[in-house]
Amino acid sequence: MEKTYKLEVAGVTRELPILPVAEDLSIASFVILGDAQIVAAAAPLLVEKLPEVDVLITAEAKGIPLVYEIARLLNLKKYYVARKSIKPYMDQPLVNEVFSITTQTKQILCLDGADAREIKGKRVAIIDDVISTGKSLKAIEDLVVQAGGEVVARAAILAEGDAAARTDILFLQELPLFPHK
Repeated sequence: MEKTYKLEVAGVTRELPILPVAEDLSIASFVILGDAQIVAAAAPLLVEKLPEVDVLITAEAKGIPLVYEIARLLNLKKYYVARKSIKPYMDQPLVNEVFSITTQTKQILCLDGADAREIKGKRVAIIDDVISTGKSLKAIEDLVVQAGGEVVARAAILAEGDAAARTDILFLQELPLFPHK
C-alpha cells in the first residue's frame, strides 16, 4: 500500500503520495497542474491575503494555473513567468540559477528583458504552489529586483517544512516534510 498524506486546503481534500526526494527525506507530492478544483478554491483565499499589487510573477511551470487564476480575479491583464530556459524570442533576458528540492538539480530561471522592463517600478507579488526551501522564491525575487520591481508579497497555497515558520510569506496551509529515520 502506497503511503499518503491527507491534505485539506481551501475546502478541498487530497490524498498526496509520499515520495522520496533525497536519501533522508520524502515529501507529500502536491501537483496543481490539471487540478482545476484546487486552483479555483485556493486562488480567492490568496487574493484576500495579498496587499495591493501591480504585477504577479511565478516560476515555470506548476505555479502557472494559480497565477493565471489570481490575475483573473484581480482583473490584471497580464502575469509574468520566469522560464526554465532562455528562449530564442527573449530580448536581453535576466538569468538566475537555483537548486530546487523537487528537481534535485541546478536549473536557471530567466525573465524576458521585455517583461523586465514592464515590471520596473511596479509592486510585485511572487506566486507559487508550494514554498519549501525558499530557493526558487529567492531566485525569482532576485530577478524582480534586477528588473527594478519591488516585491511586496510572496504567496503560495502551501508552506512546506521550515517555510511555515517564515513571517514573510503568505500561505493557506502547512505541508509537513517526512524525514527518514
